Amino acid sequence: MDSENKQRCQTALYEEEVLARSTGFANSQGYGGMNQESLNPRKDQIQDSQASKILAQLHDKQLLIVNSRRRNGLILYKRHHAEFAGPGAAVGGVFDLDCQRVLPVGNLSLITPESPDERQRAYLIRRQWINLTKKITEKSVPLERAQMILNQFDNYFDSETIAQLPDEAFALLVGVLPHTIGKVRNTADRVDVIET
Repeated sequence: MDSENKQRCQTALYEEEVLARSTGFANSQGYGGMNQESLNPRKDQIQDSQASKILAQLHDKQLLIVNSRRRNGLILYKRHHAEFAGPGAAVGGVFDLDCQRVLPVGNLSLITPESPDERQRAYLIRRQWINLTKKITEKSVPLERAQMILNQFDNYFDSETIAQLPDEAFALLVGVLPHTIGKVRNTADRVDVIET
């Protein structure tokens, strides 16, 4: 009986993994499970297409600027961490060749710099975004880092935009586990419900 149950579990796990891969729910480290983004396949396909195009531009060393006239940004997944490039920040060139994935935030708009001054300003703004994240990562308590990065995004983006971002993205930005981000988000949700 135990071997029969074990066989059923293995078969179910295998089928689940095959389904995940065939429908695009797998991440680069293997099956990542369903998330909020996977509930709307059409939107996912559009976002994946946009992300693929952006990633190709970055790998082609194109220098782009996150449009400073919109509340938007780009999360750049590197090998062991992620970086956020907010409005006005430069992305691409020689700085993001090691980028493995990108995640558009908000209604992303990337523009091409038209002058050396515009490029230089964009580099400085990118550095400011990196320094902001660095200040958060200097906190020694993971829950504090998680709370601070969520607060930063709360101050800049609407709740719907933030809800669409996976815990993994925030976790890689400030060096915590995705579970820690989820814990802070759940606590914040409960506080919002209690206050209303």
